[in-house]
Amino acid sequence: MTKLQGGFLRSLYRRNDVPPESVRLCFCVLLFVSFPLGVSASCVDVQGQKRQGGLIHGKVAAGSSVTLDGSALQVLPGGEFVAGFGRDAPANATLSVHSAETRCTQKLTIASREYNIQRVEGVPQKTVTPSKEHQARIAREQALVRAAKGQRLQRPDLLQEALAGFSWPAVGPISGVYGSQRIYNGKPGSPHYGVDVALPTGSPVLAPSAGVVTLAERDLFFSGGTVILDHGYGLSSSFLHMSKVSVAVGQELQRGDLIGEIGATGRATGPHLDWRMSWREERIDPQLLVPPMPQAASVSAAASP
Repeated sequence: MTKLQGGFLRSLYRRNDVPPESVRLCFCVLLFVSFPLGVSASCVDVQGQKRQGGLIHGKVAAGSSVTLDGSALQVLPGGEFVAGFGRDAPANATLSVHSAETRCTQKLTIASREYNIQRVEGVPQKTVTPSKEHQARIAREQALVRAAKGQRLQRPDLLQEALAGFSWPAVGPISGVYGSQRIYNGKPGSPHYGVDVALPTGSPVLAPSAGVVTLAERDLFFSGGTVILDHGYGLSSSFLHMSKVSVAVGQELQRGDLIGEIGATGRATGPHLDWRMSWREERIDPQLLVPPMPQAASVSAAASP
């Protein structure tokens, strides 16, 4: 309640000709106006891609708390926050901001996307389903990846650079895109959560933005040579199928630093880089965070058989 509203109520109490019931009614009306229920259309200016696979960010007053669909977001000391939407995110999300001066909620409309779905029949079952021995190995490696992505490094400088834009970690023909999926013998396989860049084995893979290495493995079952780079506050990049890993866990990289070399390790049919990104547990689309692939690479892609 504002000082003006409070003064108005006190003046009503001092008047003998105003019944107490009227004062209480007036108080309720003023309280409703001061703390409106419902949804604000302009709670905060949200930047980024409000679509499946997209990353959004905004800025609120320092010390504010922000939630997305009831889940608390980390807010940087300067008030910045970031959030991402997975491949199959629902059409609506609710963003709420609370501070000493502000309490507001707004709805976000999340654009849907169409993905490339391929059906493949007649595939040998042993190719689709790993053996029990391999499944145990896969479970151990998945635990390593979850731990690497779950560190939530609080480095405002890293996240702020990332939000300023990413660079391509490799420049070449795009051979696979985010969200695509194959259905083997009627059983859906895991969607593809990255963007593939096809280049010869040994081609360099460079850091697309600054970060700290949280995983550096040379031979994971599915992804082969794999590096995870933490950009801070739950945002990370993963680089898969590399023939050489040139970094170590704990190493801090700047944009353009060498991460490794392209290869065909793990479950890969040919040399390429599979670049993936995550925000917390959500897989987001790296291609939404970089400029278009340079024209020379597009020409190479068109010329490829």
